[in-house]
Amino acid sequence: VQLQASGGGLVQAGGSLRLSCAFSRSSFRNYEMGWYRQAPGKRRELVATISSRDTTDYSDSVKGRFTISRDNVENTMYLQMSSLKPEDTAVYYCTAKTALNAKYRYWGQGTLVTVSS
Repeated sequence: VQLQASGGGLVQAGGSLRLSCAFSRSSFRNYEMGWYRQAPGKRRELVATISSRDTTDYSDSVKGRFTISRDNVENTMYLQMSSLKPEDTAVYYCTAKTALNAKYRYWGQGTLVTVSS
């Protein structure tokens, strides 16, 4: 399994970005997916998850501002980020696992999001 994250960039506070995560297999629909982020000097944190049944969950820090979604035809996951804040600056990683995996097993290379004040 390979994941390719894209869509990061520089945006002003209050702006929006959409991240994409391309999944290398057609069995994408069977995987549980997530986005993590890691800011400079901080630990990696979970941002949002979406199950194979489209159940979503968000960290309190992004709830109401970010939306995770998936397209099982395009084998792609998205993270729509709105009302961005400087504290959202981080490298964002997409990740995947099956229901049999206790932890996320597959990781993309990360895409950098920088929010200027």
